[in-house]
Amino acid sequence: MSVRHFLTLLDLSPEELHGVIERAVEMKALHRQGAAGEPFHNKVLGMIFEKSSTRTRVSFEAGMAQLGGKALFLSPRDTQLGRGEPIEDAARVMSRMLDIIMIRTFAHEKLERFAEHSRVPVINALTDSYHPCQLLADIQTFVEHRGDPQGKVVTWIGDGNNMCHSYINAARQCDFELRIACPEGFEPDADLVAVNSDRVALVRDPKSAVKNADWVATDVWASMGQEDEQAHREAQFAGYQVNHELMSYARSDALFMHCLPAHRGEEVSAELLEDERVSVVWDEAENRLHAQKALMEFLLLSD
Repeated sequence: MSVRHFLTLLDLSPEELHGVIERAVEMKALHRQGAAGEPFHNKVLGMIFEKSSTRTRVSFEAGMAQLGGKALFLSPRDTQLGRGEPIEDAARVMSRMLDIIMIRTFAHEKLERFAEHSRVPVINALTDSYHPCQLLADIQTFVEHRGDPQGKVVTWIGDGNNMCHSYINAARQCDFELRIACPEGFEPDADLVAVNSDRVALVRDPKSAVKNADWVATDVWASMGQEDEQAHREAQFAGYQVNHELMSYARSDALFMHCLPAHRGEEVSAELLEDERVSVVWDEAENRLHAQKALMEFLLLSD
């Protein structure tokens, strides 16, 4: 059987994605009961980081430990990748020594090249194009609070970035309507939007985009590597802050999500972020742990 990778949400069928989410909810309950077991005994995860991380490193490393496995943290300073070793060579070598590998890097093409030459499953832990592990956690969070997202209205407010691209894939996989509100010049990939035009729409006005939404999400206006654009982006995104006033246009039971870290007072108001009647960001962050455990179990142990 060929090796399964998880580079975008589309690497799982809708049915497989549903199963991983169900298993994540179950694993969360088992963890709280102290009954998770050690299905990853003698399994080793390699974690390659070329971008900084808090939630990604902690969740993957803790997840492996909780299920009896081990994780190795590898930065560019720790490997020959930082000195120019071809990505194909690194993939061939590491995949002979490790059971599963996650990579957090810049160019999505680099991740694809690594996966093409790997003997073991490779997980996208964030590239400039996609962040599918975060969407696993986001979907799990919605399921826990509101049930199946099929047929719901989801609104993305802000930059058409890697998170936005993964929300587009999630709309396709989970069968929900996605409205994207962003300023001109900050749209998501046009081809990706076109392929999913039956369920994805660009809406300039945030209030119109949020109207009757069940789920509203945002991200920082300047992502890693864009720090020198901060002032320019703040000016362009004026009026795109998610706050209580904007959420008042959504359904009364709408949920707010943010992948974190958040810049209070910029893309989200401090008051909304801390309002646990609406904001589920802390559950969302915790669910990175359980969703990724379920994903790794699927990739490692499925027949």
